[in-house]
Amino acid sequence: MNHFCTISTVSHLYKTYALAESLRNQNRDFVLHVLVTDGTEELKAENCRFWKTADINFGPTAASILGKYKNTPDKLRWSLKPVLLRFLLNAYADKVIYVDNDQFFYNDYQFLFDLLNQHSILLTPHYYKHHPGKDQNWLEANFKVGLYNAGFVAAAKAAIPTMQWWAECCEYRCEKNAFRGLFDDQKYLDLVPVIDKGAHILRHQGCNVAGWNTELCERKLINGEVLINGEYPVVFVHYNAFTIRTIAEGLDDLLVPFYNTYTNTLKKYKPELNTNELLSAVPVLEKIKYYIWKQATQLGF
Repeated sequence: MNHFCTISTVSHLYKTYALAESLRNQNRDFVLHVLVTDGTEELKAENCRFWKTADINFGPTAASILGKYKNTPDKLRWSLKPVLLRFLLNAYADKVIYVDNDQFFYNDYQFLFDLLNQHSILLTPHYYKHHPGKDQNWLEANFKVGLYNAGFVAAAKAAIPTMQWWAECCEYRCEKNAFRGLFDDQKYLDLVPVIDKGAHILRHQGCNVAGWNTELCERKLINGEVLINGEYPVVFVHYNAFTIRTIAEGLDDLLVPFYNTYTNTLKKYKPELNTNELLSAVPVLEKIKYYIWKQATQLGF
């Protein structure tokens, strides 16, 4: 059996149920472990096992995280990713894949678990643009925001020490601070290939498809199938607000059928959903631009 995990609040469980359905459409032999950081009701859903923070023996690092970020829900969820992965690897599975609950799968994912037979950790690059002569905000974003996207991290038992290290990093600071070289839980991942010799950078560009990688991961329609750079089928798409806005503004037309499948699935679990709700967050690029500007002005550049 394959083991996935994610972290959610009660208000966003409809996304988690859609994620589970997308996994089930590929292979029914899996469990999605869901850590719910608020709410007290008992939850049930097909292929899902629900956890509360009180249910899991997280250890002293997690206890510190729970205390430090109890009043900042986003930081709490982000910082608990390595804690949840470490817990599941210790107690339930030899391999676990963490995905944000706004991911959605469209193709077979078994090769990801197979790669964990040879590697301790799998990371997906953002594939931000990196041209020094134009769109330099994207070039700088690689260094400000991080090389890898923390919406997907796959780990085997050999990665337990690295998960503990990552958790301790989040315990230290989970914040956006360019002067310190920090970006929440995510920027720490830049060091993982350095400190963990078993880490692997996933080069399958059909994984973690998103609005920020439209240029380096070009979508092409070949014989009726959308392939990334003419080679990779779309395995899963990361539907954060920036990806959704890119599609809505007609800048990623080949992902429209994928997006329609996603929103139709969401509405099964939240019939009253207004798709405009999915656009409510500030787009990632605008956050990046503002953050770089703010740090530069504060430092007098």
